[in-house]
Amino acid sequence: MEIQNLTVLNEFILMGITDRPELQAPLFGLFLVIYAVSVVGNLGMVILTMMDSRLQAPMYFFLRHLAFTDLGYSTTVGPKMLVNFVVDQNTISYNFCAIQLAFFLVFIVSEIFILSAMSYDHYVAICNPLLYPVIMSQRVCQLLVAVPYLYSTFVSLLVTVKMFNLPFCGYNVISHFYCDSLPLLSLLCSNTHEIEMIILILAGFDLISSLLIVLISYLLILTSILRMNSAEGRHKAFSTCGSHLTVVIVFYGTLIFMYVQPKSSHSFDGDKVASLFYTLVIPMLNPLIYSLRNKDVKCALQRVWKKLRNLFS
Repeated sequence: MEIQNLTVLNEFILMGITDRPELQAPLFGLFLVIYAVSVVGNLGMVILTMMDSRLQAPMYFFLRHLAFTDLGYSTTVGPKMLVNFVVDQNTISYNFCAIQLAFFLVFIVSEIFILSAMSYDHYVAICNPLLYPVIMSQRVCQLLVAVPYLYSTFVSLLVTVKMFNLPFCGYNVISHFYCDSLPLLSLLCSNTHEIEMIILILAGFDLISSLLIVLISYLLILTSILRMNSAEGRHKAFSTCGSHLTVVIVFYGTLIFMYVQPKSSHSFDGDKVASLFYTLVIPMLNPLIYSLRNKDVKCALQRVWKKLRNLFS
């Protein structure tokens, strides 16, 4: 053990998604398409909500930052994962592994609380429509986005610096397709109790606090909707929340499956499937859900399409 502790690692080997050669090419093609759609969709949503004058409401401000975080963590993981399909041995340098973990944590934690901010925005819009412009002022919206970014940066630096200051054993194979905290813990030589407790407490706080905000917001929204006399008003309220509620259920469901499970039933293969879903599939689905279900976004896309046709015709 003493000899292993003295081993200085310069790189890690990522196991990737599968070691079956016949699946490498089909999976590469599939995930390349998924990642490309995700980049185009989220980048398009960011540009659209910045450029279109009719998409300047607080809802679209939060949607822009949701798309930005989706783009961020899918790009942190996606390109390196795709490389694994075309090389014999997918290595990642020690420093780049730390950087990947740090950026991934920044974007994923930010997204959790931006989704919470969006649920609060829906609550104010439906339950206090007359006070909505006052409560959800530009300054409040900026604060509701700035705090998650600052907090996620703190969490990211705390976990990454703490973990990479601990000694790794000579074994450098990560049972994952990117540098995540849980697979890296199994490679540490020293006592991991402190860093495990830090990760557990932070993950628990992030999930529980953000989920509570979402649940309370939607409980109050549901109460307000049931009190409405107009069927049209109820339909409008449900349609306003539909896209966000779909995104929340899929996102939190995946995270809870991955991080809130007994240690005895914990499986890195199960983690890979869950990670694939929330690092690539969800970022692809989010802009599709909002563009297909949101009338304003669809109209904005149609206006952009007409302008492009007129420009090139």
